Amino acid sequence: MVKDLVKVYPGNIVGINGVSFNVSNGEIYGLIGPNGSGKTTTLRILATIIKPTSGYALIAGYDVVKDAHKVRSLISYLPEEAGAYRDMKGIDYIKFILSLRFKGKELGEAVEEAVKISGLGRDIYRNVKTYSKGMKRLLALAVTLAQKPKLAILDEPTAGLDVERSLTIRNTILKYNRDYGITVLLSSHNMLEVEYLCDRVGIIYKGRIITEGYVDELKTKLNAKNLEEVFISSVRGGYK
Repeated sequence: MVKDLVKVYPGNIVGINGVSFNVSNGEIYGLIGPNGSGKTTTLRILATIIKPTSGYALIAGYDVVKDAHKVRSLISYLPEEAGAYRDMKGIDYIKFILSLRFKGKELGEAVEEAVKISGLGRDIYRNVKTYSKGMKRLLALAVTLAQKPKLAILDEPTAGLDVERSLTIRNTILKYNRDYGITVLLSSHNMLEVEYLCDRVGIIYKGRIITEGYVDELKTKLNAKNLEEVFISSVRGGYK
């Protein structure tokens, strides 16, 4: 549950201004909007990276500020620009990141899972600095999903990737949502991607959710052919 979240940055810059929405267990919810609309600010608050100025958010009943440590044990977060240690081999990066959450047998199983998710084959034993952007993104997604979190927070999961890599990542997200019941909250500029992945969407514009609902429901109510038309109509005040 996200309720009336406000974030004001230094210089009185408003990142979000009263954002509210709910994500149901096991669904994929898309937060969409233009650059500067507040998507990443919202996700970073939910990931306990930054604190809101006011309002609150609960994940599985835990407050993201008051119970931040517990929340971190329930989520995994894929930033838009997820980095990896350049001089590490892919496999060592996976082991390092997953060792922050798992130990012993659980760690071994999670590492094996991440290697499988990545689909990098023998490339997993190369240094990360030799990877393409798509390979790095697959590596980052692999450690995010291999944790099998209650909630996966994914910020622009396929940003800048080619069609083949993007499709691989989308299908992997769907698989882990369906097979393990992982709830997914994602942001994306790609409306076709959101239609492919998401059950419901919230359109955020100038720091506020201006439209929310099931994708097909929104298209029907707005007589829209696709989510791009839904977005344009919403911004123009066609549906709220």
